[in-house]
Amino acid sequence: MPSDNIPQTTGPADQAQPVDQADDAAPRELRIAYVAGVTPGKWIRRWEERMPDVPLQAFMSDDGAQLEVLRDGSADLSFVRLPVDREGFNVIPLYEEQPVVVAPKGHEISVFEEVALADLEQEAFLDVVALGGPGPALEVVASGVGLAILPMSVARHLNVKDTVARRLTGAAGTEIALVWPAESTDEVIEEFIGIVRGRTAQSSRQPSAQPVKTKKDPKPDRRGTGAKKAPKVAQRYAPNPDKGRGKGSRKKGKR
Repeated sequence: MPSDNIPQTTGPADQAQPVDQADDAAPRELRIAYVAGVTPGKWIRRWEERMPDVPLQAFMSDDGAQLEVLRDGSADLSFVRLPVDREGFNVIPLYEEQPVVVAPKGHEISVFEEVALADLEQEAFLDVVALGGPGPALEVVASGVGLAILPMSVARHLNVKDTVARRLTGAAGTEIALVWPAESTDEVIEEFIGIVRGRTAQSSRQPSAQPVKTKKDPKPDRRGTGAKKAPKVAQRYAPNPDKGRGKGSRKKGKR
């Protein structure tokens, strides 16, 4: 995907670079997709502090395309809402979302701080997916046709006028996960995964914290170039010249 920050130059045909060489020269960048309700700002700020030489681009994707952005190469990683098809992908569950019930403004649930799902069995609930997603579903809720169950983060993000949302108990929650293609893992992706998982910049599991191994120069030979001396043989005791001679063994000279 071309970047607007990279100047485009043209020249004679004989000076043009081959496509593969141009691709190799292109700077590495990280592309992150996320569904509505996810706020990746804190992770992006940490990335910019640790990896200033690798630009990061983030964009929101629809729930229905949360994996398509990975399949078509638009994103390197994607924050998705589970469940998803995990075939061919690495998936790291991150956190659960609080469900809420959204009703038209003036509905009786507005007098409560939270509502139990069992107390709403007489209400008509909308099929959010069939209506085209949370946005269109909330517009229908505002018209007074029915209620909708959504993650709290999504309801707050959309904040549709003439609706009211309350915490919902007794309903299954949703879960946010980080997903990327299994065959596309590299040091840049591993660095971002570590940031999301809360690893510090000094963590031994962070690629950026790994020391660069340098080959040490050989130590100089300080033994000199002179002739080597023969090693001394240690003696247990000094030789005794009189050993083995008895008394009178010395010859006396003639007088």
